[in-house]
Amino acid sequence: MWTAFLFAAIIAGTPLLFATLGELITEKSGNLNLGVEGMMLMGAIMGFSVGIWTGNPIMAMIGALLAGAAGALIFAVLTVSLRANQVVTGLALTIFGTGFASFMGKNFVGKVTPPAIKSFFHAFEIPFLSDIPYLGPILFKHDVFVYFGYLVILIASLYLYKTRRGLNLRAVGENAAAADASGINVTLYKYVHIIIGGALCGLGGAYLSLVTIPVWQEGVTSGRGWIAVALVIFASWNPTKAMLGAFLFGGLDILGFRLQSQGIQVSQYLIDMLPYVATVVVLILSTRNNKKEDRPPQDLGVPYYREER
Repeated sequence: MWTAFLFAAIIAGTPLLFATLGELITEKSGNLNLGVEGMMLMGAIMGFSVGIWTGNPIMAMIGALLAGAAGALIFAVLTVSLRANQVVTGLALTIFGTGFASFMGKNFVGKVTPPAIKSFFHAFEIPFLSDIPYLGPILFKHDVFVYFGYLVILIASLYLYKTRRGLNLRAVGENAAAADASGINVTLYKYVHIIIGGALCGLGGAYLSLVTIPVWQEGVTSGRGWIAVALVIFASWNPTKAMLGAFLFGGLDILGFRLQSQGIQVSQYLIDMLPYVATVVVLILSTRNNKKEDRPPQDLGVPYYREER
């Protein structure tokens, strides 16, 4: 029972994993992008539509990635170059992404992903690793999208904490003026990492429309973008903790179905509330954590004016 539940929690948490990591990388650059929900929806509809048009799973993933990156580019131009308010811009991006997905998706309602895409994202075992007791059946019998999520977490952790560019990125988020004075191109670092973050959010949306729910429907993300924003705080801006948090919230998302399968009758409305109640609890607890390594980047949400340095 527990093995099946944890296995399903990883599947449910994978969209959150990509979205949380995307927002985490964005915030490491000192920019707060509340448009995660919008970028996920843009990635979901573009991934699905490209998949329908081409029948090619790789092209579908690229389409989702580019859609999320395009949304992030809009945010970057407005907040980095034009110095618009980051909170307002992020909210506007969510509204834009929701409208974009509704407009583009009106002709795809009820359509199913092509067989080639379904077969490509079919679950398969990784030799030897899937034979590890307890962990193997939970972690290593998934589809390629989930394994790509593992890889992205590993790359992000190594990049942030083991490379010079990762150190530069953290410096930009902590003190953009000091980073600029030391010769780091602050604008370039912000643009690059905001766009990378948006691309990852787009992939998170695509997982929902291509794998989890391979039929297009309105509001496919169901508020997961907002949970991802809270999960960044829960993870203390650490990619490894982000993975654990995403899978934990994925478990909460499917808890109702598991309880019903065991004959335990619980109101579905109450179960649907759990991820959002947990989000509120996480935000409350995060305000009580004063450890330096668990604090947000010092310049998070603060626009940088080079002329004032």
